This record gives sequence, C-alpha cells and structure tokens, in this order.
Amino acid sequence: MQALSRVRGALALAGVATLVLASSVVSGAASTTGKYNAAAAKLVPAAYKGKVLQVATDATYAPDESMSGTTMVGFDIDLINAIAKTLGIKVHENNVTFDNIIAGIKSGHYVIGNSSFTDDKAREKQVNFVDYFQAGEGVYAKSSSKVSFTGFSSFCGYKVAVETGTIEQTDAQSHAKACPASKKLTVMTFSTQTEANVAVSSGQANFGFADSQIAGYIVATSHGAFKLVGHAVNVAPYGIATPKTATGLGLAKAIAAAIKVLMANGTYAAILDHYGVQAGALPASRIKLNGALS
Repeated sequence: MQALSRVRGALALAGVATLVLASSVVSGAASTTGKYNAAAAKLVPAAYKGKVLQVATDATYAPDESMSGTTMVGFDIDLINAIAKTLGIKVHENNVTFDNIIAGIKSGHYVIGNSSFTDDKAREKQVNFVDYFQAGEGVYAKSSSKVSFTGFSSFCGYKVAVETGTIEQTDAQSHAKACPASKKLTVMTFSTQTEANVAVSSGQANFGFADSQIAGYIVATSHGAFKLVGHAVNVAPYGIATPKTATGLGLAKAIAAAIKVLMANGTYAAILDHYGVQAGALPASRIKLNGALS
C-alpha cells in the first residue's frame, strides 16, 4: 500500500488508472481463472504441497481486495486464486488488519501476504516480494471541498486521513515535518480504509490519501460524495509477500513463475481488465523476486 521508492517517470500511468476506474466499476470474479501448469508447479516446495496455505489480506481496499457479503473479492483475490490453480496448491484468504500482516507472516501464522503491498527496501528486510503490479498515491476530498493538491506542501495546514501501516501514512508524516508551525499538517490514522473514508466524508479530515487506483475507486463508487484532487504521485510496484525462509523463498519463485504463465495465457490481463486496473499492469520482464535469505 504505497511506495517509499520513487518512479517519477511513470506518473501518467497512475493518473490513467484512476480515470479508468472512474468509468469502469465492477464486482465479482473475472471469468478467466487460469489452469494448472506442471513446470511452474514443480517449483513449489514440498513442505507446501497438499496443504492449505494461509493468505493474509486486508479486505477494505476495493477494487484490489474487499468483502461482498461474506465473500472476499477483488483483483488481488482473483490473481492469487489463479496463481494457486496454476501451481496446483490450495489457499485460504484471511481478512487481517493491514498493519498486522507482515508480523503474521514472520510469526508463521500466514504463508502469503496478498494485500496491495508496495515493495520497498524496508519491507524487503522482513519478507520476500514478487512484484506483479504498479500504482501511485492518489488524493481525494469531499466534492464540496475547495482544497487543491499540487504536491505534498498542499497538505500543510490540513488534516489528512490514511490507513495505519501504509506508506501513505509514512509519506504524510514525513512531509508534515516540512510544514511551517503556522500551517501544521495533522495525519489522522485509521485501522481500515473504510474508517479513513468516513473521516473525510464526515469532515474530520480534509484529504484522503490512498493508492491511486484505490482513490479512484473510492471516488467512482461514492455517488458524488468525493472527488479526486490533483494528480497521482510516487508510482512503484506491488509485491506478493512470502516468509524469509528457504521454503518461503522457494514459494516466491513458484509464484513468480505462475504469474508469467498467467501473463502468457491471457489470464493476468483478463483479471486486471475486469476490475478496470489494467493501466497498472507490469510486463513479464518486470515480474521479479525481491528478497533473499538474510
């Protein structure tokens, strides 16, 4: 959920992603789910075969991951299910508060973190990441608001709502230090994105700050309550997380291989198209594992 690393040259991509979302709001699973691939399946460590792998996801981040009744839905959900089918493994999604996912992986409670994680160096010290998507940070506000956003200095003097544990929180708190004493930036943190949205709609916060496609989706599904403000910033890759163990590293390699298979057979594109986030697609050459045993 957003980036410490900077890829300024890709800013236009994130802006397109939010525009696509605004005109294409969807729900439910994509029609293409992938199929078993023996070559990729061979990479799955023996310790994980025949078991149900526990996956941690914060399902308050539509269209990436959210709840539809008692069912978890979103492009991340469809993707991990397609990866599982490709590898011949079983997975079970657990709805976990975002700030607790990496800790749960490190403790052995979960095997996979699948929750719009931005792959950054600080997190790579704790888990392995398989990059599979890219997004920026987007800003939204109440439709009636007069606020504008041209850069982080625009936050000075206002209250910004973010989800706890996200890089949006880190970025907003970092830039708060640059605001003059007369224009203090207050960063309001919430355990879920839903609560952050309520803070903006109720007037507790002036801005909402989330990943670019999330901000776009929030606006597109708000029935006119919210609007996007300014342009997306700080585009960087998302990663699927696995433990920093020998088996965790082996699983990450298998996941990377599965994603490349899904790209080749069209499943990856179909899933992203279904949720209107195709602008964040990575080419096969950028599907990579970042992490090692350390």
